[in-house]
Amino acid sequence: MTVAVDAEITALMQCLQRQRNHVLGAVEGLSDEALRRPVLPSGWSCLGMLQHLALSVERMWFRAVVAGEPEVIDMVGSQDGPWQVAPGLPAGDVLDCYRHEASLADAVIAASSADADLAWWPFPGSEWRLHNLRDVLLHVITETACHAGHLDAVRELIDGQQWLVNT
Repeated sequence: MTVAVDAEITALMQCLQRQRNHVLGAVEGLSDEALRRPVLPSGWSCLGMLQHLALSVERMWFRAVVAGEPEVIDMVGSQDGPWQVAPGLPAGDVLDCYRHEASLADAVIAASSADADLAWWPFPGSEWRLHNLRDVLLHVITETACHAGHLDAVRELIDGQQWLVNT
């Protein structure tokens, strides 16, 4: 049974890594100005999306929800809009943060059982609930893939590049 779970988690991690690579590929080569430029009426930028993926997806779901890291749980409620990137924060720092949080998430995944109960739940009282690492992986893959698609569309609006076509 352990082999099947290991194979399943390995397959899910490979899928998540492909989506992470898609996110990074969709923004590769954009200038700092283009990364910060809001393109859609909602006002988010590619850099804001990357920061959201780093803090509200990778960090929150794996380090807070799965691992229950107290300092991360404390940060979840105090984040000042992860979609808004501070003007002086270099774009490279946001990209590095995303890569770093993905790496830390991978360590949490590797140290966790697929069926173990989650350490913390950010939405008490909600009817919606994930139950274990497997559920979280599926949720994060879905969210990352959705946002990769958003980045594809915005990239095409910014400079006409189509990542999936040009790779």
